[in-house]
Amino acid sequence: GGGIPVIPSEVNGYDGVEAVVDKDLTASLLARRLAADLLVICTAVPHVSVDFGKPTERPLRRVTAQEIRDYDAEGQFSEGSMAPKVRACADFVTGGGVGTRRRAIITDMHTLHDALAGQAGTVIVP
Repeated sequence: GGGIPVIPSEVNGYDGVEAVVDKDLTASLLARRLAADLLVICTAVPHVSVDFGKPTERPLRRVTAQEIRDYDAEGQFSEGSMAPKVRACADFVTGGGVGTRRRAIITDMHTLHDALAGQAGTVIVP
């Protein structure tokens, strides 16, 4: 999914431009602007995993923004898949200043209800 990127134009009001709109980053920025305390990103899997697809694969249930950034720096997340999601969530939970209680959840639609209750998904905290 994505939007139609435009820029202001004195002639036509707006002109379309070629661009890729990162939906995860956009959701994170919008949630911060709205002063939301929760960001949920639904994806195709019930939680974030490290060593994905390997015998050592393990789910991440609750992690800090720094922990998820460290895993990302190790190359644990695919650029076209989970990496933009974990980055957007880490930015969201740390973008509210000191003392905020923001959290982000990455999960799928099937486990969303349980994830909101703290029973499933990956929860990212400051």
